[in-house]
Amino acid sequence: MNIRELTEEAEARNLSPFAVLSKNTRGREEALEPCDIRTAFQRDRDRIIHAKSFRRLMHKTQVFLAPEGDHYRTRLTHTLEVSQIARTIARALRLNEDLTEAIALGHDLGHTPFGHTGEAVLDEICTGGFKHYEQSLRVVEELEGGKGLNLTWEVRDGIVNHAGKHEASTLEGQIIKYADRIAYINHDIDDAIRGGVIAPTDIPLSCRKTLGETHSDRLQTLISDVIDNSREKPQIFMSQEIYDAMMELRRYMFDNVYTSSVAKAEEHKAKGIIKTMFETFLHNPNQLREAGLGDVCLSSEREICDYIAGMTDNYAIYVFNSLFIPKGWQVRR
Repeated sequence: MNIRELTEEAEARNLSPFAVLSKNTRGREEALEPCDIRTAFQRDRDRIIHAKSFRRLMHKTQVFLAPEGDHYRTRLTHTLEVSQIARTIARALRLNEDLTEAIALGHDLGHTPFGHTGEAVLDEICTGGFKHYEQSLRVVEELEGGKGLNLTWEVRDGIVNHAGKHEASTLEGQIIKYADRIAYINHDIDDAIRGGVIAPTDIPLSCRKTLGETHSDRLQTLISDVIDNSREKPQIFMSQEIYDAMMELRRYMFDNVYTSSVAKAEEHKAKGIIKTMFETFLHNPNQLREAGLGDVCLSSEREICDYIAGMTDNYAIYVFNSLFIPKGWQVRR
């Protein structure tokens, strides 16, 4: 037996009956020769980590636009925290940790610059709307490298169903919806406290009593509740009490952080950047080429949407400045 076969054998022996075994994947759009070392889901994880769209998450906003300081979350650090939480839950439930990790690492690849502000603008101006989870699927199926990553069906299903009304078909995919919410609510609280937007004592008392007073306590409570209520069951659950407390905390964040003057201070500028670029590219498909910003012709609304969604915050600002901000004239002596 090679290493992959030994791993697949160990999965069959040790994982829950509700887990997806690597050897039982529904496969890829284009078949690949099996790897001697890695299972199908391990290969998917590696493909995502090495993708350019994954690296770009480092410079995409989570909540606060262009924050001063090194310790605020970005879309990449959010992704890593989701992965860590999801893997903890998957391991405790004896589910496929490699599948869970691959979905977690790929779930936000389609996110726009400027966080949910960018997503809202594209959803408003693009024909047919825009949802980051649908764009994440588009990235891994078509855009990355010009042909997509050719991931397994289970990973793609988990990515597109990690948000919104639909449910992932695998328990590993269902974990991500909980892990994503657990991660962003709690790390956004941490960032908001660091930024002086709220104080720890501002968090509703009922939430603190149910979930805990500290970042660590809340994570422990939420993660443990998912594990305790999902063991040996064909679906991922939270208890009603803990779920209600988490959603109350989420509402508090929307009312006091996500829509606060600090988080929204630069939002109108971010919206203006995206709208202006979109309208400019729509009227002149060769605008980037003419401005010396690459050999790119955006010949359709879909291509414009893909191009803008793929930008980092920094690159969006750079392109905007290059196109619309006059450069200083230098006299040659």
